[in-house]
Amino acid sequence: MFNDLVVNKEWHASRIWMDKDTDNDRRKGPQPEIIYFRKLFSIADPAGLSLIVDLAADSRYKLYINGQYVTSGPSRGGPWTLYYDTLDLSDRLQSGINVIAIAVVHYNENSPRPMSVFSSRDGALLLQGMLFDDNGTLMEDISSNATWKCLRDSAVHFMDEHNTCVGGGENIDGTRLPHGWTLAAYLEDSSWLGAVERHNSTAPDHGGPVPSLSLLAPRPIPFMWEVERAFSRVMRGDCGISGEGEWAGEQAASITRCLLQREAIVLKPHSTFWVELDAGELTTAFLELAVSGGEGSRIDFICSEAYQDEEGRKGIRDDYMGKSLKGYEESYLVKGSGEYGDETYERFLYRTFRFVHLQITVLHAPLTLKRVSYRETGYPLDLQAEFASSDVSLQPLWDISIRTLQRCMHETYVDCPYYEQLQYSMDTRLQILFTYQISGDDRLARKAIHDFHSSLMPSGILQSRYPATNLQIIPGFALYWIMMVFDHYEYFENVELVKRYRPTMDAVLDWVDRQIGADGLVGPAPSSYWPYVDWVQEWEESRGVPASGQRGPITVYNLMYVYALEKAALLNELTGRLDTARDYRERAGSIQAAVVSNCRAAGKQLIQDAPGVEEYSQHAQIWAILSGTVNGEEAKSLARALVVDSSLYKVSYATSFFLFRALSAADAYDDVYPKWEMWKEQVKLNLTTWLEDPVFERSDCHAWGAIPLYEFPVEVLGIQQEGYGYRSFKIAPKPGPLSWAKGKVITAAGAVEVDWEFTNSGQFRIRVAGLGGCPTKVVMPDGCIYQIAGENGVELFHDLITHE
Repeated sequence: MFNDLVVNKEWHASRIWMDKDTDNDRRKGPQPEIIYFRKLFSIADPAGLSLIVDLAADSRYKLYINGQYVTSGPSRGGPWTLYYDTLDLSDRLQSGINVIAIAVVHYNENSPRPMSVFSSRDGALLLQGMLFDDNGTLMEDISSNATWKCLRDSAVHFMDEHNTCVGGGENIDGTRLPHGWTLAAYLEDSSWLGAVERHNSTAPDHGGPVPSLSLLAPRPIPFMWEVERAFSRVMRGDCGISGEGEWAGEQAASITRCLLQREAIVLKPHSTFWVELDAGELTTAFLELAVSGGEGSRIDFICSEAYQDEEGRKGIRDDYMGKSLKGYEESYLVKGSGEYGDETYERFLYRTFRFVHLQITVLHAPLTLKRVSYRETGYPLDLQAEFASSDVSLQPLWDISIRTLQRCMHETYVDCPYYEQLQYSMDTRLQILFTYQISGDDRLARKAIHDFHSSLMPSGILQSRYPATNLQIIPGFALYWIMMVFDHYEYFENVELVKRYRPTMDAVLDWVDRQIGADGLVGPAPSSYWPYVDWVQEWEESRGVPASGQRGPITVYNLMYVYALEKAALLNELTGRLDTARDYRERAGSIQAAVVSNCRAAGKQLIQDAPGVEEYSQHAQIWAILSGTVNGEEAKSLARALVVDSSLYKVSYATSFFLFRALSAADAYDDVYPKWEMWKEQVKLNLTTWLEDPVFERSDCHAWGAIPLYEFPVEVLGIQQEGYGYRSFKIAPKPGPLSWAKGKVITAAGAVEVDWEFTNSGQFRIRVAGLGGCPTKVVMPDGCIYQIAGENGVELFHDLITHE
């Protein structure tokens, strides 16, 4: 958990940068700055030596030692919490001269930049590292100070973005790069300048401004994993010999072997070829390229999610007929010198792609193409869950969901890795629930909870996405954050985490409470806020906002407020604030009464989208069920309407999660199974990750669609808990049309395995393992209940009363 106990870490290193006054070659206009830093030190024998460094940068860094890439960072935070990384570099030391080399990019105001990366006015690098022998004797202090050398980059030009916010494309002039600068043998740093110490870390400037990299906290999550990958196939191309779009002949075969198997090939002067590569699945990665020779040659890239026609329609994702690849357009100009080995290309930030369009134009000198590959990156998710069933068409849904979640987990959860890379609270709540089911890892979840807490506005509302340099507020998303805190307690029973964030929950709920009007309902949001609910076709013109918009109350928001109040009441009760819990429950009851009184037409059971407005959505009925505003037979009636009433505005497939929860709560989960067709249709399109929205199809990767990761373990296998922290279990499979299912789910108590089937003799057999002695209730499909003591490997055979 984030520890707020003040610990003033002793920093003797200095924040360093490059003196702007000495820059005689600075580009004009709002461009990010990249500064290269080097520090040399000598070692007679690295055996037994220890080098541990603490490292932070404003805004992003890439770290190398002795020519080897180590990692990039720091973990993305906000203006109030900046993170530093701690790395053990001991096993990377070598005899003789060693070099620490760091590239730092600083995003200036109004420059092309990722919206999720904060920066201060000035760039800065801070590294504290000391070399010790095996007796603990200090051998050398390599901490950042004026002895470090630095060089301002003049090779990378960042381009503006038009429909993304992940950092502009990079056009790189390789003739201006300091090739070999990460190596100890690099000789050109004699012309580099000494770094400028901007502020000494141990000298507080009481009463003055807080300098860059002052509000530092240790990294709360593991480092991202990075794995070298090769492309899986060539889609099409033109090697300059065959006809347009043809990819045949020996030249094409040689280039293919180079691209897929890393067999070097020499490209002739005054030649051009292009090729389109398939990674086999959508990925998040650093595109890499290595060449030698070929001075003045130009390499152009387009990273894309899918092929599109002229109207932007995608269709089957790997069908290129009549289509082209659109996306980030970037380029590299080859220097052609090889004094420090192969010339390599890699952009500063990762990209998202499945397909890459590559074009190489060779000028007067032959170009040797050594490799084109990528280094895949993401959060190191420890996947432990398993699922299989009698319906083989469900297996791709499980596999694609895992991949989608993985691609949307980095230093924060992200909504879509291609377009935004932003952490939204609605998306994140779902992604966290999916993560809990398949790995039990809550580190990124705890960071997300703290991130949104850090976005608290003076009014008491939270920002809808954070960290983000551009302010956006969706009032309902603040309620998802409260649910997020409750979910964490439900899974891990961490009382201290709840206590830490109670004041923020109070602030959010009090902000909503102050919006209640004379009719007893939560009224409209400020006009500068976005009262988004869902991407619904009937709400397209209002950008996902229901009927009343900002003119009056939105029923769904009122019901979500009830749900959040009930969860907050439980959390306050469990942490000893009984008066607050009572107050929250009273507030919830008042809103429920106001909804029933104002948002229901005479003689109708359905809940209106707004008071007196004859528009009805599935959303209002769903949240009426989930919030307990309707119960019993009335809830079952609304659940039936969710399935059979075609006049209701439909939930998107992202918010199907809440539809499924409502159907489950109303004992109507069998009606979920036909709805998996929406996911199966995407499988037919050869998608490898789930769409943002099947209607608009902007992004091909959006983890709010990875709902099978929750449904299959919790509902199909039926692995649930009674109470909190998995101290007791309920195993209640919902077979629907399946004849068998089996799998493994990760819980706070460990891995639980379930294997059930309908036998040929008409019995329901279920085997449960991994309960760890926890008392367990097993609910059979016909409702019969068995109580077991939680012994390992229990197998039950049950004669069913009915099974349809």
